[in-house]
Amino acid sequence: MSEPRSIVLYDTQSQTKLPFEPIEPGKVKMYICGVTVYDLTHIGHARVYVFFDTVKRFFERAGYEVCYVRNHTDVDDKILARAEETGVDPLELSAKFIDEMDRDMDALGLDRPDIEPKVSDHIEEIIEMVQTLIDKGFAYESGGDVYYRVESFDGYGKLSRRKLEDMEAGRSGRVTETDLKEHPFDFALWKGDTSEDSLGWDSPFGRGRPGWHIECSAMSMRYLGDGLDIHGGGRDLIFPHHENEIAQSEAATGHAPFAKYWMHVGMVNVAEVVDGEAVERKMSKSLGNFWTTRDVLGQYHPEAVRYFMHTTVYRNPITYSMDNLEEATCRVEYLYFTLDRIDRALKRAGYDLENPPPERAVQGPLKDLIEPFEDRLDAALADDFNTPNALALISELARASNECATCKGGPDEATCYAMSRLRAHLLTAGALLGFLRRDPTIALRELRDLRLKQKDLTAEEIDEMIVEREQARAEKDWVRADQLRDRLDELDVEIMDSPEGTTWRIRGARARQC
Repeated sequence: MSEPRSIVLYDTQSQTKLPFEPIEPGKVKMYICGVTVYDLTHIGHARVYVFFDTVKRFFERAGYEVCYVRNHTDVDDKILARAEETGVDPLELSAKFIDEMDRDMDALGLDRPDIEPKVSDHIEEIIEMVQTLIDKGFAYESGGDVYYRVESFDGYGKLSRRKLEDMEAGRSGRVTETDLKEHPFDFALWKGDTSEDSLGWDSPFGRGRPGWHIECSAMSMRYLGDGLDIHGGGRDLIFPHHENEIAQSEAATGHAPFAKYWMHVGMVNVAEVVDGEAVERKMSKSLGNFWTTRDVLGQYHPEAVRYFMHTTVYRNPITYSMDNLEEATCRVEYLYFTLDRIDRALKRAGYDLENPPPERAVQGPLKDLIEPFEDRLDAALADDFNTPNALALISELARASNECATCKGGPDEATCYAMSRLRAHLLTAGALLGFLRRDPTIALRELRDLRLKQKDLTAEEIDEMIVEREQARAEKDWVRADQLRDRLDELDVEIMDSPEGTTWRIRGARARQC
């Protein structure tokens, strides 16, 4: 078996790119923090999970065996509050939103993680870890709760590069004050709750439920052992969640590092107009600029959403806007038109997927594009998963494919073979990044129907206008024909004639830029 491909990734803790060297040769142990399942996922969650879905796919392509664990936080104060509001059992509520999350992530074309543990199924491991921290002097009981003693861990702050003394001096009420804590930054490992009707479990330190941070340490160790290759999530988790995970995990096991590499995905900003000025603000419910994944998928094709996510390097913020989503839609539509043109051109030449063109020598610029393409694609993704560079390579393929498919006089055998190679490369790249996974005819219809939905139209209405216009032209009723033409143009309907017949599409706002 050949050695897996060398990969370089940016490590949050060292704040530099490092060569990936797994703990166990040829294997990747990856734990990504999931969501607290009390509501629908938002577009920020989607960005994180689209990215790590691509990471897993590329590691596997590079020759690694990957175990990808992503948890569900189904025990949390937010869940209890929502359950009380709605009169639903907390675990029933969280189970519902796990299903809703699966629905949205499936729609985005994500592969399911290898393991998806829930907090409620791992109380025993959590209690055992809390007890270990108490026994080692890193945690203490107070008022029915158990707190982690942050001053007992010398490395506290090494991920976020924060110092306790600086944080304490400038905390300005950001940390909840309580007489139960020895230090204001001590955090809860176990929350005592003796209420009979409240969600809780018996433990050596009293009835209650886990704190937020302890769950990920306990579940990651349960499935991946004391040391992880990669731990990740959104940038908002660096502090305090991931900082606290390091402190409690390394204290409990006596083993460092808890995770060899830390990867964090940038936040989603929203382009808005505030007081007449164009601004970008962090997406937030309190600002009223909050978009759920379900909201976005109701307006845009899932593959366009994925394409949009890849247009910015994962570590940087990304700007959510209708213009950017429309641009991504335009690009995905263009790629599907490219595949469709290839298929049509090959069909006219007597070839199809069952009867591919024979191998022929490819010369010149096409050879220079086709032969090294997969190496170039792999090199882009091996450099800290640089998806914008990968998209640029895909654009090169599409441009060459369209030139071949529309050449005057039709393609010769060598060009047909080149087109088949270009098509295969497009599908390989698409499989890694999560698009071009549908039949082109179906995908183009889906994209068209979403644009019709935005205009509150149906395909049948457009078909009727086109038929009526053709009839008016046949009857030489030029006034009516022109009226219908103008109306179709107002609706951004583009009519396309080809040897196979007449079709139409809805132009996007940025169609001419594609």
